[in-house]
Amino acid sequence: MSRVAKMPVAIPQGVDVAIKDDQINVKGALGTLAQAQNALVTIKNDDGKLTFAPANDSREANAMSGTMRQLVNNMVTGVTKGFEKKLSLIGVGYKAQAQGAKLNLTVGYSHPVIMDMPAGITVATPTPTEVVIKGSDRQRVGQIAAEVRAVRPPEPYKGKGIRYADEKITIKETKKK
Repeated sequence: MSRVAKMPVAIPQGVDVAIKDDQINVKGALGTLAQAQNALVTIKNDDGKLTFAPANDSREANAMSGTMRQLVNNMVTGVTKGFEKKLSLIGVGYKAQAQGAKLNLTVGYSHPVIMDMPAGITVATPTPTEVVIKGSDRQRVGQIAAEVRAVRPPEPYKGKGIRYADEKITIKETKKK
């Protein structure tokens, strides 16, 4: 059995988990999340702890049990604490402004780049060169952060661009004569 699937997921107070035949719903203070259930994994709720076991002895069922455990764990964490990604804008004149559900980026193009945030995702700009993306769904928060970064990815010679706050960029040496 998968090492990850052996660890049960503790359900904190204020979180409701509904296990149906085709999906798992997790409801908490920060929202509701749903995940399609896989037929290769059996899920049981034992006194506030979710346990995951492969339905048969196949390698796919073993791998999927660990995957489902981690997906449900991320859902429980998301509806209790939430997830966030921090981005930094490096470059002269680069700045960001959060305007409600929109993010306005000025990153060296002839026009500002305006990005709409989907429902459930909030964006904040503590300083003009920082962007913080928050939400309860880990996958969507990471996807939106990747889309914002893709507007102007960091370039390797000066390091200018949009990067994750904890990302290290290796600066290349310029060509010699």
